[in-house]
Order: sequence, then C-alpha cells, then structure tokens
Amino acid sequence: MDGYYAFMLVATALVLMMTVPALALFYGGMSRSKSVLNMMMMSYVAAAIVGILYVAVGWSMGFGGEGTFFADPTTLIWLKDVPTDSYIFVMFQMTFAIITAALISGAVADRMKFSAWILFVPLWAVLCYFPMAHMVFSCTDDSLICGRIGAQDYAGGTAVHINAGVAALVLVILLGKRMGWPKDQMRPHNLTLTMLGAGLLWFGWYGFNVGSIVFTGDTDEANMAQFFSETGRTFTTTTLATMAAILGWLLIEKLMHGKATSLGAASGIVAGLVAITPATGAVDIEGAVAIGFIAGAVCAWAVSLKYKLGYDDSLDVVGVHLVGGIIGTLLIGVFSTSDGAGGIDGLLYGGGAGSLGDQALGVLVAVAYSGVVTAIIALAIKYTLGLRITEEDEAEGIDLTEHGESAYDLHTSMSGGGGKTGVLAASMAPSEGHKA
Repeated sequence: MDGYYAFMLVATALVLMMTVPALALFYGGMSRSKSVLNMMMMSYVAAAIVGILYVAVGWSMGFGGEGTFFADPTTLIWLKDVPTDSYIFVMFQMTFAIITAALISGAVADRMKFSAWILFVPLWAVLCYFPMAHMVFSCTDDSLICGRIGAQDYAGGTAVHINAGVAALVLVILLGKRMGWPKDQMRPHNLTLTMLGAGLLWFGWYGFNVGSIVFTGDTDEANMAQFFSETGRTFTTTTLATMAAILGWLLIEKLMHGKATSLGAASGIVAGLVAITPATGAVDIEGAVAIGFIAGAVCAWAVSLKYKLGYDDSLDVVGVHLVGGIIGTLLIGVFSTSDGAGGIDGLLYGGGAGSLGDQALGVLVAVAYSGVVTAIIALAIKYTLGLRITEEDEAEGIDLTEHGESAYDLHTSMSGGGGKTGVLAASMAPSEGHKA
C-alpha cells in the first residue's frame, strides 16, 4: 500500500524515542539528584544491548517459526534470509523489546549495580521477553499458553507492561529497600524533566499503538480500508484514555493527599497509556474513556501499596505498569466490541463472561511466567556477581560511585580566583516518586 512503509518508519522512530530520551527523562526527573545519570544510563544501555541482541536472536526467537514458547531459534539469526524491505518490521518489534527491558529500571533506582543491570538485561530479554513476545504476537498453535496469553492484546499489555511490572516486583524484593526508606522522603529532584518525559512518552505512544496494526484483508483495497478505520480508532482511543487517566489520577490524589500534583498528572499519562495499550483496537470511545479513568484512579491508589506491603519500588513501576497492564488487559473482556480488532463483544456488550475469563487467564499466565523466570535470573546474579551496591556507595551516590560523574557540577572559584573549584554534590536533597 502506498505510504504504509513510510508510516512504519515514523512509527518505529517514535517507539525508539519512547526509551531514548523519553523514558530516561521521565525516570531521571523522578530520581534523586545523586542518581539521575545512573537512572538515565540504564535506559540507554538497555537500548544498546537489547537492540543488538534482538537482531542477533530476538527476531528469530519471536517470528522465525512456530512453537509454544519461542519460534525456531536456529533460523533467521542475524536476520539471515530476511529481505531488507522487511527490516523495518524487525526494527519496530525491536523497539518494543528495548522499552520493555528499560521499564524495569525505574523500580531499582539508587541501589542496583550497573554491572548487574548489564548482565540482567540480556538474560531477561532472551529468557523472558522474547518467548513471551512470541506467545503474544506470533504463536498460532493450540496450546493453552499460546492460545490464552495472546487472547486479545493489541500492542503489548501482557508481553510489555505486565511482564516488566512483575520483573520489577521480583527485583525489588530481592534487592531490598533503599537506605532510609520509607522513613526518609525521597522526592523527585527535577519534575520538569519528568513532565517533559511524560509528554514525549505520550507522543511516542502513537507509534507504539497505532503502528501495531496487523492486516487481515485478502486484497490491497481491503487492507487499505482496514488501515483507515483501525488507525483512526487506535489513535482516538489512545488519546482519550490518556486524558481520562490524568483526571482519574488527580481526583484520587486530591482525595487521598489533598493536592493535585504535576507528578500525578505525569504518572496519570503513563497509567492511561499502559492500560489502553492492549485494548486500543478492541474498544470504542466510551470504553477508552472508562478504561483510562479507571486505570488512572486505581494506579494512583496502587502506588501507595508499597508502603503498606513494604516493597521499595522506587519509581512506581509496579503500581503503574503491572497494575495498569492488568487493568487494561482485563477490561477488554468488559468493554470490547465486535466491530473492534478482536471481533469479540465484551461483558457490557452482550458477549457474556467468556472474553473476561480469557483475559484473566492471560494475565495469570503472564504473571507466572515472568515471575518465575525473572526470579531465576535475579537469584543467579545475586549469588554470583551480586545485585546491590554497598551501603557506602549508596550513601555517596550511585552516579559518582558507578560512573564517576555528577549530573549537576556547579563550579565556584575559591581563594581569590585560584585554581581550586568546588562541586555541589548531587546528594543534597532526598527525593522519591509518590507520597505515602
């Protein structure tokens, strides 16, 4: 179809932008000033590692054949026999793999060894993301896992957000709490960066959702008609769900804490985008608004669970991505319409509870698979290389101890303009995601 290749070039670039720099800015602003560079570096290095790895084996594991857990990994290694005019579709899927791994990093801010992260990322991509992406996006056999985990998931609620959210929860449990948490308030050091990152994530998410169309027609004319209809739906539902989620988050935040904050608005953006991702092609306008508002409200409440349950999820990956991904995946079974991409009516449209049951089973499979595999990887690293920096390094600041840098070096002359300079260390002010 005329223009479709150009459309996918743009969509792929938008999704890559979601990680570098959008996610890096979003997480970096939420971090403490003495760990912002490390936080941003975790996104950038994840892009580098997963990108190369995806071309080497990820595409072959996901799309090189059939099977329950992965395609034939001996085919299409380094894109062997993949024509160059198909490379853009490889690159599009690669950007999904990149951001899924990078999302996890927000949960482990301030305390995970950079060397441990560099080892964790490729192992997790190969053993957890690539197989789950195959189950969701490519697998067509009749097995329970393959049939259920991909029941309805337009752009990655299970493979991306639930997968990353569960992995984040496992890691924070094995890493333990930051020094002083939760007694010390660890506020975001630069909400301007966070707001900018959230806006860029919203912009990039149109590539993520709208670019995920899969054509089903037998002719170019049929596919063109589907393209116009389906992209219009996914662009609109993505937009409206995000808007509704901002309002839902701010409402609950105001009720719980008495303030509607910029951090809440930025987090609401992400919660709405996460929740609508699996449902964007399946629901109508009303369904999108409902899903977004519910996700914003529930995720705003869910981020406080870490204080009640005692797990130190630094930047609320669990509360936003795991909870938001579950909400969006489940609510497909409530709000999907038969004229949507899945062609199934949800509970509110006379379809009964069958679709809701399928979605619930998909959530359970995703949670179980990601939880078990991530735990095995993390435990292996913990008892070999080690997961966590020392208490002394954590107190001094992970930017300085792991990278030898400070994000904010403000030089001042001393002794009448002599050669010495003073550095305003980034550890002056504690910071954190959301209030208890």
